Amino acid sequence: MNFKVKKSEIIFKGKVFDLQVDEIEYDSGNKAVREVALHPGGAVILPVKEDGKIIMVKQFRYPFQKFMLELPAGKLEKGEDPQNCAERELTEETGYNAESISKLGSIATTPGFCSEVLHIYLAENLTPGRHNREEGEYGMETFEYSLDEIEERIMSGEIIDSKTICGIHFYKNKIGQ
Repeated sequence: MNFKVKKSEIIFKGKVFDLQVDEIEYDSGNKAVREVALHPGGAVILPVKEDGKIIMVKQFRYPFQKFMLELPAGKLEKGEDPQNCAERELTEETGYNAESISKLGSIATTPGFCSEVLHIYLAENLTPGRHNREEGEYGMETFEYSLDEIEERIMSGEIIDSKTICGIHFYKNKIGQ
């Protein structure tokens, strides 16, 4: 690295993320400021039914002021194992439980300013149950789509959620498509 951190301060502590501001000095003597959203990360679950349909959720996303179609996901609690988070979110958001869960991969969502890493899991051998949604998820709906239908929605711009697009990519590589 060609810089030194001269000062680092967390200027905001939030429910979802904290904001850290660093003052840095390059080896040349030039100074700069770096802002980092410190995020604990999360887990994403790609639930596949016996018939090959993938369960997705449509939920209201406040920053965009609209409903978005995406894979179920949630924020990690402090010290939580990402697979446990994925299992919890599967049940909370869809009502399903999985006999088999395997990791597909991880992604750094926005490495230019945020420390968030999402761990993406595949859920198979599903059994239906009851969801347990949080207050902000009450309007959430579940849908089932084939892989081809999801790809069409990605290509048309209906699905723009990055974790969903990456999860579908990982899944396609796993099954050899």
